[in-house]
Amino acid sequence: MVREEIKNLVEKVVKNLYKKEVEVELERPAETDYGDYATNIAMVLKKNPQEIARHIKSPILERVEVKNNFINFFLSKEYLQEQVGEILKQGEKFGQLKIGKNQKVNVEFISANPTGPLHIGNGRGGFCGDVLANILKSAGYKPYREYYVNDMGRQIWVLKNSLEGREPCYKGHLIDELRSKGVKDERKAMEFILDKIKETTERMGIKFDRWFSEKELYDKKETDKVLDFLKKNNLTYEKEGAIWFKSTQSGDDKDRVLKRAQKEEAYHEETYFLSDIAYLKNKFERGFEYLIFFLGAEHHGYTSRLKAATEALGYNPDNVKPIIMQLVRLFEEGKQVRMSKRTGTYITLDELIDEVGPDVSRFFFLTRSYGSHLNFDLDLAKEQSEKNPVYYVQYAHARICSILKRIKNKELRIKNFDSSLLNHPSELNLIKQLIRLPEIIVDTSRDYQVQRLPQYAIDLATIFHQFYRDCRVISDDKELAQTRLALVLATKIVLQNTLDLMGISAPEKM
Repeated sequence: MVREEIKNLVEKVVKNLYKKEVEVELERPAETDYGDYATNIAMVLKKNPQEIARHIKSPILERVEVKNNFINFFLSKEYLQEQVGEILKQGEKFGQLKIGKNQKVNVEFISANPTGPLHIGNGRGGFCGDVLANILKSAGYKPYREYYVNDMGRQIWVLKNSLEGREPCYKGHLIDELRSKGVKDERKAMEFILDKIKETTERMGIKFDRWFSEKELYDKKETDKVLDFLKKNNLTYEKEGAIWFKSTQSGDDKDRVLKRAQKEEAYHEETYFLSDIAYLKNKFERGFEYLIFFLGAEHHGYTSRLKAATEALGYNPDNVKPIIMQLVRLFEEGKQVRMSKRTGTYITLDELIDEVGPDVSRFFFLTRSYGSHLNFDLDLAKEQSEKNPVYYVQYAHARICSILKRIKNKELRIKNFDSSLLNHPSELNLIKQLIRLPEIIVDTSRDYQVQRLPQYAIDLATIFHQFYRDCRVISDDKELAQTRLALVLATKIVLQNTLDLMGISAPEKM
């Protein structure tokens, strides 16, 4: 990966010049005049940037310049030309890295209560969690997709009320369907609803490795064991008949109840938080190095208590990674849509997929950072034109397939090509974009910001379309045609790999 090579070069130069071990950060300048990569290491060290730049030499670099105290790096044309062959050689493995060192990562997402269908709010964590797992796998980790089924406690009591027509109760078409069938047993009802949820996740293109039952923690006495562990380690106390966890000792804003003073009609004495601690312990004992949780906006205060529980159990709280997802709002004709036209209640994911399809649903949910509200534009999602970013990206892939199909007619082959013929700025810009995919995977595997991927796909499609406008691919110059076809094929590989990471189809014609 070229960024890593430049980083290592600079770190070596700094060590030789100043006898210092440093971590060099590289960025991609917004303007091409400032190179392909840049670093502010000279400012960080308070050293002369010209002195550092003079000592940086490599065949991968055309030149190194200093502007505004930043050291700017320009990739050599020869290096870029060689990358086309490298991409063709690696094929579908291009972008697969080993930085994860096969560490096991548990990615838990959706985990909606089995009391109703999945709604559009669940879609955000669902698609993002699935794509993050894809990226982690490509980075060399061993991701494990998990859905935590809250099949104990108050919500199951409310589900029973719903079947019997008592308050408080859940509403919705699944509850109505169960009541019409005369189902009174809450366990059977929960299984029915969970089957519906599984059908929806299948439509979403998500395959969970495990559906973990909260009830299992109680059946195997894991909640009792973790409570005993906390008591023995002086991490609990009794107050007004209840058992409390000393979570403030580990940075939480207040202590938390683990066991209520007495059993209430709605649920057992143990709280959800006790189950959560037992579940944390269960995951670590299964050998997971990192635990990632996708949580709804209502869980914004949950991070501190999760980390407090992790520390109490003797594990590294930095290895627990809660991700808080902000709200999703659906818009049609410029107005927010709050209720389903069919049922008069919230809009389900099945309804959304029926309207726009799984590819568009998935792409749109991936486009915004977790901390931002997501406004889902239903009119744009239905567009069958380049205005729709999904259509735009998929059309680039279809155009590439169309070009490659013409090879048979022209008796052209890509086996032997002269990469030194790739000199046009649009050709070189396209190669620069192609080799960015591994960087996207590295960065996302570290900070989990999956919105980089759809933006990368859009940028790649844009640069490819520009190349196609500027450079005639199939021409009477067979040698040049073969070389440009090689570049087109390399682009197909990278675009397909990107779409695969997002779980989005790569159509051959549109």
